[in-house]
Amino acid sequence: MAHPKRRQSSTRRDKRRTHYKASAQQIATCVVTGEAHLYHRAYWHEGKMYYRGQVVIDKTEAML
Repeated sequence: MAHPKRRQSSTRRDKRRTHYKASAQQIATCVVTGEAHLYHRAYWHEGKMYYRGQVVIDKTEAML
């Protein structure tokens, strides 16, 4: 494997890393509940877990 002969300066290292930026996550709004959530993620709303507009888990039924 190749090994560097000299240590790369922090300035050169930081110049290379300037393009690595964090981007804001996209937020979706559910048509059924109107709740804002991350794309492709299930989310809780009033004791029910929704995914793609359908109830996946209903905690209110489990407590009865």
